Amino acid sequence: MTKRTAAKHKLDRRMGENIWGRPKSPVNRREYGPGQHGQRRKAKISDFGIQLRAKQKLKGYYGDLTEKQFRRIYGEAERVKGDTGENLIGLLERRLDAVVYRAKFVPTVFAARQFVNHGHVTVNGQKVNIASYRVKEGDVVEVRERSKQMAAILEATQLPERDVPDYMEVDHAKLTATFVRTPTLGDVPYPVVMEPNLVVEFYAKN
Repeated sequence: MTKRTAAKHKLDRRMGENIWGRPKSPVNRREYGPGQHGQRRKAKISDFGIQLRAKQKLKGYYGDLTEKQFRRIYGEAERVKGDTGENLIGLLERRLDAVVYRAKFVPTVFAARQFVNHGHVTVNGQKVNIASYRVKEGDVVEVRERSKQMAAILEATQLPERDVPDYMEVDHAKLTATFVRTPTLGDVPYPVVMEPNLVVEFYAKN
């Protein structure tokens, strides 16, 4: 299980954006960075800085993946035929924790990783407790019977700030989710603008 080393809200404040679209994000109150000098950090950002920021934002969105994990996923995206940036988004969205989060079985992507690691979900009827497990088109993810009455799940399904994307079919009564198709960037309901093309540029130069 990947250890989250930074507080969730720190990424929001560092980027000056509400990365996950949460009502309680500190960016909703102030958009400058953390610390006493946060308001003065308005210097022009270099091309490298812009690319690094895009990578950190996308990486952080999926539960603050380690650089090693993210780089490995990027390497796979690069080897697959097609647009590398789009491939990267598709691979990230096929992670089991991302699918659980998109299905609104949990309130946050961090909770999704913990939920999977604790053995609360099955894929096609088989228990899977690896958050990075990659689902395939047509796979059915379901909350295990013994976990279906958890208060956190019932609360998450009612969250108004995000909707289930159309590349998934979700039945909240049965707590099942079918991964219909691999999405493109335009399909993914990010609350902020993600720029995988800048991530590609970052790794191409570094």
